[in-house]
Amino acid sequence: MDLSETYRSIVRRHFSRAKIVADRFHVIRLVNYHFLKTWQWIDPEGRKNRGLLSLMRRHEEKLKPEQRLRLFHYFSQFPALQVIWEFKQKLARLLLIKQRTQRNVKPLIPKFLYYIRALKESPFESMHTLGKTLESWSEEIVRMWRFTKSNGITEGFHNKMEMISRRAFGFRNFENYRLRVRVLCGLIQH
Repeated sequence: MDLSETYRSIVRRHFSRAKIVADRFHVIRLVNYHFLKTWQWIDPEGRKNRGLLSLMRRHEEKLKPEQRLRLFHYFSQFPALQVIWEFKQKLARLLLIKQRTQRNVKPLIPKFLYYIRALKESPFESMHTLGKTLESWSEEIVRMWRFTKSNGITEGFHNKMEMISRRAFGFRNFENYRLRVRVLCGLIQH
């Protein structure tokens, strides 16, 4: 699931034996969001540059040599930002690990806890908030390394349902809406 406290409390209340697994996409998106907020605090003007924004969002291994040069030239003006960016890259690499056995996950946990501690000790409010969030979801995030399920299908259905509702400017009859959702989401044949 995404990192929604409401959903988590519902699952805990009604499905007490369920093992909640955080959705990798949402965890990485949260890390990027807090990193970008910190960047905006450090250099509000740089954050407005769309080309630079694109470079800052990328995973390090996906940067071309000329992009890396441009990014590190920018970092020469803001050395603290480079440290934060490199930290974010290492954290993202750790969070992107998939399909590990329980035995293979154990050595990763101290690394994850180190990143949480470092974030919580950060002087930047956004990084501190990220650390607290990752700490409160640590069990669910650690389960990501073992279980690779995603809520992408659910998100896709939700997007289709919103699109149906927008196109119809709402529905007065719920049964018509339900039938249209079932047809367009492939739940019944046309």
